[in-house]
Amino acid sequence: MPKASAPPSSVVSPAPALPETYEAAMTELEQLVARLESGELPLDQLMGGYQRGAALLQFCRDKLQAVEGQIKVLDEGTLKPWAAT
Repeated sequence: MPKASAPPSSVVSPAPALPETYEAAMTELEQLVARLESGELPLDQLMGGYQRGAALLQFCRDKLQAVEGQIKVLDEGTLKPWAAT
C-alpha cells in the first residue's frame, strides 16, 4: 500500500526585520514605492510589497511620534514639552 503523503504545508517566510533608523526606513519605502508604481511586479509581489510598505510606514510614524514627544521648546526661559498644533 502506498503511503499517503502529508498535505503540503504553506510555508510563510517571516517578514524582514524593520530598519534600525528612520532614514533607512524612508529610503527603503521610497525604493519600494518606485517598484510598486513601475507596474512591472507580479501580483503576489505587489501584495507583499504593499504589506512591507505598510509596516515601514507605521515604523516611520512611530519614530516620528517618539521624537515629537522628546522635542522641547524654550518658552520664556523655561523648557516645556513641545505640543504639536
